[in-house]
Amino acid sequence: MILNNLSKQVMVKAENALVGRDQPIQVTHCHQVTQQPIQPPFAKNLHQAIFAMGCFWGAERRFWQQSGVVSTAVGYAGGFTKNPTYHEVCSGQTGHTEVVLVVFDPELMTYNQLLKIFWESHDPTQGMRQGNDAGTQYRSAIYCSDDTQLQQASDSVQLVQALLHDRGYGDITSEICPATTFYYAEDDHQQYLAKHPQGYCGLRGTGIQYC
Repeated sequence: MILNNLSKQVMVKAENALVGRDQPIQVTHCHQVTQQPIQPPFAKNLHQAIFAMGCFWGAERRFWQQSGVVSTAVGYAGGFTKNPTYHEVCSGQTGHTEVVLVVFDPELMTYNQLLKIFWESHDPTQGMRQGNDAGTQYRSAIYCSDDTQLQQASDSVQLVQALLHDRGYGDITSEICPATTFYYAEDDHQQYLAKHPQGYCGLRGTGIQYC
């Protein structure tokens, strides 16, 4: 997780992106912490959300620590390459960003509460980077599972933007759009900070209080 060169901060065009492969990345089905499945099918009462907040290791841990979150998984979304590898995503040639799939019980954790975690846990004004992690794979994003999530996420921007401006931050650069395909990252990255408690975590907030 080192500072990448400037070329990796420019979004690759679809026609220039790596093709990828038909075979999905194979992952262990059981969550290291919650002992719940990380792949569908999930129980019918559970909802799903996808967030990108820079390096996915620390972002995933932030979500699995929340009451009402049943399971999490890290992966790639928002780009063009089919079933990409971590190395390919880090090359800047896939268009994907590092994301966390959050599986939650809406009776115990609302989507707005997940948005609070998202907005408070990173700096959504940095474009194609997050702290010292630079590149298109570190951009901020909310990929919404349905129209209700899309509306809530879009509505939250105005409030958060005002809070950030009050603290001297610039404009929000987060992508907010309907979810496309979520590609699972390799097993080594799933629940990485549970397997390596002293591992790298670049997650840093801005000090805002979203409500």
